[in-house]
Amino acid sequence: MNDQLRDRLFAKPLGPVPQFTFDASVASVFPDMIERSVPGYATVVAISGMLAGEFSVPGSKLYDLGCSLGATSIAMAAECASSCQVIAVDNSQPMIDRLQEWLDAQQKPLPIQVSCDDINNIEMHNASVVALNYTLQFVAAELRSTLLQKVYQGMRDGGALILSEKIALSHPDDDDLFVRMHHRFKKANGYSNLEVSQKREALDKVLVPESMQQHKDRLYACGFKRVETWFQCFNFVSMVAIK
Repeated sequence: MNDQLRDRLFAKPLGPVPQFTFDASVASVFPDMIERSVPGYATVVAISGMLAGEFSVPGSKLYDLGCSLGATSIAMAAECASSCQVIAVDNSQPMIDRLQEWLDAQQKPLPIQVSCDDINNIEMHNASVVALNYTLQFVAAELRSTLLQKVYQGMRDGGALILSEKIALSHPDDDDLFVRMHHRFKKANGYSNLEVSQKREALDKVLVPESMQQHKDRLYACGFKRVETWFQCFNFVSMVAIK
């Protein structure tokens, strides 16, 4: 999905910076925001589609939890096995509305069903692929294990969970380095010091990263047999967990 609107939401001093929310203003600039803020985002979306092509089986369901504007959903729909259905879920009505508008405008229907709901409420079944791309980090820490256990229980044997997250490095010096490098990445993409600072403040206590070890321990505790990292750039990591 293409959107030419430039993200300038944090370009002017905001005084008290409000907490970040996925509201209509964010939805309107989200493609630009995510591309300029998350290293390797386009690669992660494209490879998520390829993984869907590898692990989906005919007649199964694929879930994109925290789908935002549906980039991963669209990538998976393009690659998945025949007679599959992609379930795209997000709790932001503006995001879901824009995704539905885009789907309605396509000449050829895509096998994507959209749902505006809290992903913690979703009942999953017959899932061959589940994507949580930069979503778990926004879920309350005390709910993460329960959500992943529900994902595991709703998946077919041999199915794949795609999990992409901003992580915290175990050594403080490494964490500081990668945070600085992430900020340099954003500035290289045109964000000012003010924008970087205010965005970070807005996300404080909203986006709560965890370490790779915490993620792996939780996934194995849920029952996943294998967990592998397939992409990392600074403090952004993508994993695949196999049931």
